[in-house]
Amino acid sequence: MSKYSLVQETITKDEIKNLTKWLLKGKKLTKGKLTIDFEKKFSKYINRKYSLFVNSGSSANLLMLSALIQSNKLKNKKAIVAGVSWSTTVAPFIQNNFDVELCDCCTKSLGIDINHFEYLCKKHKPSVAMIVNILGHPNDYKKILKLCKKYNVILLEDSCEALGTILDKKKIGTSGLASSFSFYYGHHISTIEGGMVTTDNYELYNIMLSIRSHGWSRDLNKNFRDKLIKKYKVDEFKNLYTFYYSGYNFRSTDLNAFLGIEQIKKIHKISQVRNNNFYNYKKNLNNYWCQSSFSNFISSFAYGTLVVNRYEVYKYLKKYNIETRPLVCGNIGRHPFWIEKYGKKRLMNSDIVHDYGLYLPNNYNLNKRDIDFICDKFKKVAIPKFF
Repeated sequence: MSKYSLVQETITKDEIKNLTKWLLKGKKLTKGKLTIDFEKKFSKYINRKYSLFVNSGSSANLLMLSALIQSNKLKNKKAIVAGVSWSTTVAPFIQNNFDVELCDCCTKSLGIDINHFEYLCKKHKPSVAMIVNILGHPNDYKKILKLCKKYNVILLEDSCEALGTILDKKKIGTSGLASSFSFYYGHHISTIEGGMVTTDNYELYNIMLSIRSHGWSRDLNKNFRDKLIKKYKVDEFKNLYTFYYSGYNFRSTDLNAFLGIEQIKKIHKISQVRNNNFYNYKKNLNNYWCQSSFSNFISSFAYGTLVVNRYEVYKYLKKYNIETRPLVCGNIGRHPFWIEKYGKKRLMNSDIVHDYGLYLPNNYNLNKRDIDFICDKFKKVAIPKFF
């Protein structure tokens, strides 16, 4: 692992020791009481009514959309998805045969461009939009929510890179109908693999509970389950293996939940470190483009910037054990899986991110001295690029 790696493990040796003691007690390992406990604690932290623990942030995105489809709330199968996003942000819409329009990014936060979003809403009249809070920076929610209301668009949020960011005294991931988070290794907190969906919608929550586990009813709220049993005239015995929705197996385990319960205690501290690191980078690299934000508190996933000589910078920093990556996916419309189906999609701002975007490490274990070192080496070789 690079000394200055993009991500580092957030699970400590003490947490592993505690997990080992718990395992040796012979507890149930699959989804059980600890999963429910973790979900409740996460709901309290994020300030949402319902949370569902799943096996990845990618599954969380697919679960949100699948439940929305089966809730019969959609006016059509047209969607707008952020052009700067991630493969498994976009893939669920393709897999479910939506007509997908990619929205260009803005030049500040790298969230969706408001003017392009309204243009797409007017032209295509979509039923749903999926936005992404890139590297922890929130979108322009005030304008987005107004446009969603104006054009009758349901908003979903991919906040897998933004756990802990605060906007207008609210946690990111609490404005849309449902939101996704990731607990993959190196994210803000980790359950090894894992993700969470949050929502305030009772019906959607119960449909997701069913879809998460094959489409059966055993995890549902009793009133919701009883209505299904009555509707389909199913007796108590038959209900054990009756499938009411087209489901998957997205369950995580109590083992992962055990880790999550310990990790959630550290979110505030981890977010504060990431926020401080972001502003240390910004101060050091004031002659380079950087993400600006609608929030003053950024639970930064990594520090994004633009450079003309990206590959040269990558090779140079690698010599000093400084890990870098392209800035998320760049333009998702220029990736093979999209091109094979739709052809190459040009998006003016997203293309600049695609060709020149690079992000630098930000993890819980980096300090000001580390960031000063990284920035010093970066400035020796990087040629700035601006929108």
